[in-house]
Amino acid sequence: MKSFETLGLSRGLVESVLQIGFEIPTPIQEKAIPVLLQGSRDFVGLAQTGTGKTAAFGLPLLELVDDTIRDTQALVLAPTRELGLQIASDLENFTERFKKFNIVAVYGGSSISEQIRKIKKGAQIVVATPGRLIDLIDRKAINLSAIRYVVLDEADEMLNMGFKEDLDKILSFTPDTKSTWLFSATMPREVKAIMKNYMTDPFELTVGEKNAGNVNIEHLYVMVQERDKYLALKRILDYTPEIFGLIFCRTRIDTQKIAEMLMKDGYNADSLHGDLTQQQRDRVMIKFRQRSLQILVATDVAARGIDVEDITHVIHMNMPDEMEFYTHRSGRTARAGKKGISIAMVTRHELGRVKQIEKTLKAPFKRMMVPTGPEVCQKQLLALMHKVHEVKVNEDEIATFLPAVYDALKDLTKPELIKRFASIEFNRFLEYYRNAPDLNQEGASRRAEGGDERSVNGSRFFINLGKMDGLDKSKILELIDETSGVSKRYIGQIELKGAYSFFEVEKEKANDIVSGFDGLEYQGRQVRVELTERRTSGSSGGRVRDSGGSRERRGDYGGGRSQGRQRSSGSSDKPYKKKWR
Repeated sequence: MKSFETLGLSRGLVESVLQIGFEIPTPIQEKAIPVLLQGSRDFVGLAQTGTGKTAAFGLPLLELVDDTIRDTQALVLAPTRELGLQIASDLENFTERFKKFNIVAVYGGSSISEQIRKIKKGAQIVVATPGRLIDLIDRKAINLSAIRYVVLDEADEMLNMGFKEDLDKILSFTPDTKSTWLFSATMPREVKAIMKNYMTDPFELTVGEKNAGNVNIEHLYVMVQERDKYLALKRILDYTPEIFGLIFCRTRIDTQKIAEMLMKDGYNADSLHGDLTQQQRDRVMIKFRQRSLQILVATDVAARGIDVEDITHVIHMNMPDEMEFYTHRSGRTARAGKKGISIAMVTRHELGRVKQIEKTLKAPFKRMMVPTGPEVCQKQLLALMHKVHEVKVNEDEIATFLPAVYDALKDLTKPELIKRFASIEFNRFLEYYRNAPDLNQEGASRRAEGGDERSVNGSRFFINLGKMDGLDKSKILELIDETSGVSKRYIGQIELKGAYSFFEVEKEKANDIVSGFDGLEYQGRQVRVELTERRTSGSSGGRVRDSGGSRERRGDYGGGRSQGRQRSSGSSDKPYKKKWR
């Protein structure tokens, strides 16, 4: 196995790398560095995120750039501010015992005048996001005529983010004699177009199979119903108390909503999305990098380029539309040779997407069952005991307080003390997860924690009331409770349509529904409630068409339909017509 000393790097550069803690080059570094050190050929490197690409191009770049010349000789383009800052920081660290360079990072959301000032002082290397670099070019604040090397890092991400025209414009201002180094995790046709238009006979290097995922990532999926995803997420977080992870959502709204729900439920979480100001983004990322934030909920675009060490888990609340997005998401974990876990939360209908990604990445997905309540409680209890075992005791400062503590606990035996101490933390999980349902999609009957809608193994009813009558799910539940005495704990899925709706009820409560709605009027309309069955073949009689296909309307259990009698105001029951006017 090769070392950095054998790759052709200068002694000072090798010493800087060893000082950082890099001892053995990764495969992309081992194969790319000797080629790039020649400095005379275009280069294309295809490797997954987290495999050490920054050092693969950064070390040769520092070796080749002349620190005695003040002109800008190297340009590194990155898709996001976060990645650009990370690259600039890594390059500076690489030069600790080497040459002294002026490395300037330029990006949006920060003072452009300050960035212009730094460039004019003489920046041999500029690390830039495409949008801000275009601004500098338009202001004639940067001169790219002396560029010898252009690095396109995460090229596929830049193109996915819509930077193709910006890249074309930027590259048009650079000399034809430059060397272009392109690094990408995937190779879509847009990247191939850049190779064709701006590169000459590039040296192509692929580390790992094309479209293959990082072998250090364990790919898992849980199968739950859409409405149970947040509850399943909480189970997974509670079952993994030491998690340091990223949660991906498809939209900004979902990202903010999930983050707020997690914070409300006591988790150490925050969000990262495009609606945040640059100052807010910086604050969130600083907290996450310092690990004072345990969970970061992000959109695909906002999280691009995040390079944070030791992320243990990536959780996908929704499967992304593009396979490349899944690759970049999961690539936030298992970086620099470490292991990580990627968990996709899918419904039964999304399982085909999992199989498609599995086939493309050539990486097996294993099904993970959502932990049960007892499993979560046990895991939390063991985590607490681990903390107790590993806690650092400040002997000197606590000594003066211990006599009073010993006296207060003197009537407790050691086993009693352990049980009571463990119960302080354990009781809240035990209370929350007592009688917790099975959230895995095959589960027959489940009640969502917090009283959310559930799926029941029972009877499905049609009702001729819907959104046009001003009803929502909460009012449907109240209507059922007031008329039939069937509480929401027996009610399953509710489907609201325009002029009618469907709802599920436990079988033993079906007769109560029929008798309860018999003779009811609502806002002058006769209310009709009928049992429905899914038909697998053609049938006679009237049908109600809904989103699930054809459903035949059937009579009630009494053998006859409601006659539409209005309840009298003198009845002992509530005058429903009056209540629901």
